[in-house]
Amino acid sequence: MRLFHFSEDPGITRFEPRPVRVPSARAPGREWLNGPLVWAIDEPHQGMYLFPRDCPRILIWPVAATTAADLAQWWGERSCAMLAHVERGWAQALHAARLYRYELPPEAFESLDDAGMWVSRQAVTPSAVDEIADLPAALAACGVELRVVGSLTPLRGVWESSLHASGVRLRNAVGW
Repeated sequence: MRLFHFSEDPGITRFEPRPVRVPSARAPGREWLNGPLVWAIDEPHQGMYLFPRDCPRILIWPVAATTAADLAQWWGERSCAMLAHVERGWAQALHAARLYRYELPPEAFESLDDAGMWVSRQAVTPSAVDEIADLPAALAACGVELRVVGSLTPLRGVWESSLHASGVRLRNAVGW
């Protein structure tokens, strides 16, 4: 298993646990997820983070329980692993951005059993770093179809579907 952390900073030598910038409402007993942690994503889900940090995006993909009706409405006839939606206003930044993918030692992390997310309560030293200069090409290589849309707000209903839906940095989306 491979775990990664993505950053626009090319010089990170050690990841120190830190609390999230904007705390989320957590289920009882899971409040610790807002506390000091190092976050990582597993390889199959890395496409969720091949974006400029503050870029709002919605990613969806089918799961075992996804219904034919939801596939028809939200997914269509696709063979990709994920479908990523970004606002047109972020397209230029997406094409111009450069990211650094830090590989992290998996033994330091525990799974959240949620869309490939892992956390460590201790500092972590990366084992490797790769520069990614073409984010759309990197998304395609991960099986992610990129859709540039005028607004993300029409996608609000996808959370009521049987597809998996992940929203990242939605506070930065127009009208969200």
